[in-house]
Amino acid sequence: MSEVAPDGTAYDLTGPADAPCAVLIHGLGLSRGLWDPHLAAFKGWRVLRYDLYGHGDSAPAPAPATLTLFADQIATLMDSLGIDQAHIVGFSIGGMINRRFALDHPDKCLSLAILNSPHDRGTKAQAEVEERARAVRDQGAFSTFDAALKRWFTPAYLATGDGPAQVRAWREIVDAESYAQTAWVLAHGVRELTGRPNEIAVPTLVMTSENDSGSTPAMAYDIAAEILGAQTIIIPHLQHLGLMEDPDAFTKPLLQFLGTQAT
Repeated sequence: MSEVAPDGTAYDLTGPADAPCAVLIHGLGLSRGLWDPHLAAFKGWRVLRYDLYGHGDSAPAPAPATLTLFADQIATLMDSLGIDQAHIVGFSIGGMINRRFALDHPDKCLSLAILNSPHDRGTKAQAEVEERARAVRDQGAFSTFDAALKRWFTPAYLATGDGPAQVRAWREIVDAESYAQTAWVLAHGVRELTGRPNEIAVPTLVMTSENDSGSTPAMAYDIAAEILGAQTIIIPHLQHLGLMEDPDAFTKPLLQFLGTQAT
């Protein structure tokens, strides 16, 4: 069942109170429901899922959106629930937020799993992402939606799967201003995360899909190269929202990694 923290963050907390805690962060325009197909596999874990400001059931951002604002959202939520430390799993912008969290709140972070998350895009791709963020600001949350679906799902799944309709439903309930600001954070925030070798000092798994054009395998290896001892896994065939298309392909290696950190 959904609960709401004092700052307006909607969340649910499941699993044994004495179990290791994993915090799951969704991506831009989605909600904590992204993790529904994965929850059953987290048996024996305490799982904290929440909605980013302006997404799902959460209140709009209380201040201009930044990676630090979103990292502090996690820290404040953990404090309100009496959770001292957790393993932080982030998808897409969530993998940027959890890196910022590890930098800003290292005492609270036991490990990171960074899934399908961008890094240095290069000049051309960076300009394209920033242009999409400007389109969201000028034309609304659905301005880039149809083109995005083609980047996020394989053609076969896009034609027959229920993921695209679910993503549309989540997009329909975002707070427009929060979404526009968060789209800019996704576009611009990589600049504050790159070129910081060994500043993150927790065990880290970096995963992406073979055909994710926005969070490429090369980016995954680059992220891992800046975090001492980080592991990299590339899931074959899938695109950006592969964890919706084939949940087990992500959950199995993720839980194998987390299990080694929790023992």
